[in-house]
Amino acid sequence: MSNKKLGILAVVAAIMVLWAVVQSRLSRRSSIEHSGPSYLIQGLDPAQIGSIVIGSGDSAVTIERRDQQFHVTDKAGYPADPKRINDLITKCLDIKTLESYTSNPRNHEDLDVAEEKARNVVKFLKADGSVLAGVVLGKALEDGQRTYVRLTSHDSVYLAESVPYIRTTAIDYVNPEIVAIEHADVNSVRITTPHGFYALRAAQDGDGVVMGNLPEGKMLKDSDAKSVFRSLSSLRFDDVNTPSALGELSFDYLYVCRLHDSTEYRFRIARKDGKAYLTCEAEFTDKTPVTMKPGQVESPEELKKKEAKLQAQERAQRFTLRHRGWVYEIPEWKANYLTKSQADLLDDKPAPASAESAVTPEEDGPLSPQAEAADPNVG
Repeated sequence: MSNKKLGILAVVAAIMVLWAVVQSRLSRRSSIEHSGPSYLIQGLDPAQIGSIVIGSGDSAVTIERRDQQFHVTDKAGYPADPKRINDLITKCLDIKTLESYTSNPRNHEDLDVAEEKARNVVKFLKADGSVLAGVVLGKALEDGQRTYVRLTSHDSVYLAESVPYIRTTAIDYVNPEIVAIEHADVNSVRITTPHGFYALRAAQDGDGVVMGNLPEGKMLKDSDAKSVFRSLSSLRFDDVNTPSALGELSFDYLYVCRLHDSTEYRFRIARKDGKAYLTCEAEFTDKTPVTMKPGQVESPEELKKKEAKLQAQERAQRFTLRHRGWVYEIPEWKANYLTKSQADLLDDKPAPASAESAVTPEEDGPLSPQAEAADPNVG
């Protein structure tokens, strides 16, 4: 082979070596490769999701699908809120990348897209535990508008715009509302405490509250009584568990709310170690059967009443089925209203003014100089 050809080969070899070095440096360098916007997750079928894992390590939250419904494993299998699960899936599917940043896994830790260091990780798994799709949300840029993201199955890191906030605790994925009742629908409330029993009912006129068998010489604290009467306008829980997990509890308080439509909600409350726990059920107390007489044409008003009654029966049954077997931890301030004793709602009536205590200026006031001079007893 001639020296000329050897020289050409040497130049080519040098260029190849130089190109390899450049490529290696480019792969290590955090330079942006423009590739155009696209969705990070593509082709996820929600129907195939058997479970969802949010986060990593000991703080990870697991949500499993059972009987076509998701349950929060970390909350004793309490039913997950379908709206919040759909919101999570939609947020992950909506993540859109702007451009590719790096494909070198050695950059993952610096960008907070290593799973153990990430701001958040969400994995959608099949029933057999294999990964359908997973996203890792890393560090945000200084402008706060762009975030490093990647798929759990790939090393490539992208910049994404407006990455959504992902809820990170188990309680975030359940519906914490126990009940919400308009106070206008409440007919009466009965409260039993270790100190006794009392009842409140809606006043016939206005939005006031009255107490049955009000003790003599006592008057009702109107504001506090209304707060007790309207306690179910928004009743939510902070935590949920099974009775066996909480151990022995003494449910010494009973709060019963009866609506105008004959629905009755019953709440038993226990207190232990500075916390308040609650169990609940509902019953439609009007046991008169709803019947349709053969051959009889009923008025629209009668049909509407019967429909409302059947709907109320169904609501009470659904309420009891949803909450049966669960114990809720409720906020202490709310528990205080549900467990108030009768004495806490009463004040002493002011004593009527007596005739002897009525004083007029002439009887007990200082005399004017003219009156003092005219009074023979003065001086």
